[in-house]
Amino acid sequence: MRTKLLLMGLLLAVTASNAQIVYHDAAVFPLLGKATESTLTRYERLPDSLQNISRKPLWDLGRNSAGLAVRFRSNSTCIAAKWEVLNNFSMNHMTPTGIKGLDLYCLQDGKWIFAGSGRPQGKASTATIVKNMLPEEREYLLYLSLYDGVTSLAIGVDSLSEIGQPAVDLPVRTKPIVFYGTSILQGGCASRPGMAHINILERKLNRECINLGFSGNALLDLEIADVIAGVDASLFVLDFLPNATVEQMNGRAEKFYSIIREKHPDTPILFIEDPIFTHSPFDTRIAKEIKDKNETINAIFQSLKNRGEKNIYFLSSKDIIGHDGEATVDGIHFTDLGFMRYAEVLYPMITILLAR
Repeated sequence: MRTKLLLMGLLLAVTASNAQIVYHDAAVFPLLGKATESTLTRYERLPDSLQNISRKPLWDLGRNSAGLAVRFRSNSTCIAAKWEVLNNFSMNHMTPTGIKGLDLYCLQDGKWIFAGSGRPQGKASTATIVKNMLPEEREYLLYLSLYDGVTSLAIGVDSLSEIGQPAVDLPVRTKPIVFYGTSILQGGCASRPGMAHINILERKLNRECINLGFSGNALLDLEIADVIAGVDASLFVLDFLPNATVEQMNGRAEKFYSIIREKHPDTPILFIEDPIFTHSPFDTRIAKEIKDKNETINAIFQSLKNRGEKNIYFLSSKDIIGHDGEATVDGIHFTDLGFMRYAEVLYPMITILLAR
C-alpha cells in the first residue's frame, strides 16, 4: 500500500511538472442564475431594456453578478481562473472574496462540496483555486462575485487535461426558484460567494436559484416585478422588507404581487417578514421600524387571503437568524453563520412548497 501511494505521488509530481495551466473562456459553459438572457453583458442580471428606465442605483446593482454560477466538468489536477470585475468595489464590513471573488464547488455523491476560493487581487485577478488533485473527471460549480460585476472570466486547467460541458443536470435548471430582496439577499456580508443563503439553498435543493437582491434598493419597483414574472419558476420568494418602507408597501406591494400572479396563477409565492435584527433590543428606532413593517406585511398578506388569493405563503422572522445575537456583522447584514441559519429555516419550507 505504501509503495502504491509513493508511486502515485511520483506520477502526480511528474504530471504536474510537465503540465501548464491553459485558460478557456467561461462563456462557452452554462451560466446559472439569470432571470433573462437579454442582458447588456453576460455576467449581469437585469435586461438591457431597463438601462434607461430603472433608477440608476437599481440598474447599477443589477450589473453585480450575485447568484450567477458557471457549470463545467474537467479531469484536471488543478482548477484556476482569470477574471475581471467592473468596479473593483470594496466595503469595510465584507471580505474582498465575498465582494469580488469566486467560489468553487465539486459534485460528490450528489452533493456540492466546497473545493476552494478565487481570492481577488484587484480589478483583474488570477488565482489557482484548487491543485494537486488526482486526474479524475469531476463536475464543478463556480460561483461569481456578489457585490461587483464580473466582466470577463476564463477557467484554467492543466494542459494534459480536458474541460467540457457538464454531464450531469444538477442543479436542476427547469423551473428555478426566484428570490427578490435586499442587500442581505444579494449576499451581504458573506465571506465568500458560496455562503450567501440563496447559493446555499441552490446546493441543498440541487435546483437553480435566481438572485434578484439589490442592496438598499428592494423598493418594489414594478419593472422588477415584470422581470420576475418573465421567469417560468417553481416558486417566487418576496423578501423586500428590510428596504421597503411602510408607505412603499402600502402603495406598491399588492400591485407588485399582482404583476407576478397574473402570469403565474398557480405558482406558490412566499412572503417573508423583516428579520429581528440583533441590535433592535438597543436601537428603539430600528425596533419600531421592524414592528411597523411586519404589521404592514401581515395586513397586506391577510388582505390577499381575504380576497381569495391562493398559493400564497408567509414566513415569520421569529427564528430566521437565531436568538444569540451572533449572526450579523453589523447588527443587520449576515455573517456566514447568519446565512446558514437563514438557509436552514427556508429549506424545509421551500421543500414543502416545491412538493405541492
